[in-house]
Amino acid sequence: MKDLLGKLSSYNIFNYLLPGIIFSILVETFTSFHLLQKDIINGVFLYYFIGLVISRIGSIIIEPLLKSTNFVHFSHYPDFVSASKKDDKLEILSESNNMYRTFCSLFLLLILLKVYERISTCLPQINKWNAEVTVIGLLILFLFSYRKQNNYITKRVNQFRKSEGDKDA
Repeated sequence: MKDLLGKLSSYNIFNYLLPGIIFSILVETFTSFHLLQKDIINGVFLYYFIGLVISRIGSIIIEPLLKSTNFVHFSHYPDFVSASKKDDKLEILSESNNMYRTFCSLFLLLILLKVYERISTCLPQINKWNAEVTVIGLLILFLFSYRKQNNYITKRVNQFRKSEGDKDA
């Protein structure tokens, strides 16, 4: 277990594992749902996955929402890539930035889960669809996450090709 945890980057710990653990603790505290695991191995994997889902919701839903309302502004991606090569601190700042976004997502999900819990007590028939809705929701979330990640990769490759083309000239 120690070897496994040693292989996780600080990004994975602060953006996936930590939010997953905190969310699970808060869910147990504020709702009737139970996410905490007695088995540490199962717990680490479950908390990591929960944190990954929370992070993806932050990336796919929270970030675009905040951008569209002009609450946050982003630099152009090629400018970020160029600046990152010259300023090592930008990677750390970006990691912290993503962690804050993930925690915004965590608290929003906690509120939504509490609202769902209240609604489901009034309308217990909606509980029959929990598994199906969860799987479909996760599929959609990860499809959009895949597309976003693919777009970042494509932008980086294009930026690299452009900078390599500048060297050839």
